[in-house]
Amino acid sequence: MTNTSEKAAVAAVIDDWSKAIGDKDAARVLSHLSGDVVQYTLAPPLQYKGKDAEDLQGWFATWKGPIGGEARDVEINAGSDVAFARSLVHMTGTKTDGEQVDLWFRQTLGLIKQGGTWRIAHVHTSVPFYMDGSFKGAFDLKP
Repeated sequence: MTNTSEKAAVAAVIDDWSKAIGDKDAARVLSHLSGDVVQYTLAPPLQYKGKDAEDLQGWFATWKGPIGGEARDVEINAGSDVAFARSLVHMTGTKTDGEQVDLWFRQTLGLIKQGGTWRIAHVHTSVPFYMDGSFKGAFDLKP
């Protein structure tokens, strides 16, 4: 059974983390991660370990203006010290080379409470791929 106050606290962390990504504020993004976070992101490699493993500021530099993000079908389950959330996320924006990004992906987050503060300890983002032998990402899918 989900604790309503913990669920609200987790939602607030996820909301600020998401807004920090949109604002391209690497320090604020990292402030919401546990020190030993494990991330399975859309970009290679297969995994990042630790909050400093990913070149977040380098990725932000590839965007012109803010990064749009809208979460749908958000479901949060929270106990007293462990929580997880899942959603579909719509990312939009313009890359510095002019490419227009309009992408839906799946996201699952695992959070732990450390010293009374919720931190994201696990990030998994993915896009399905077509099983027709082409192995092409299914970037055309929308909810």
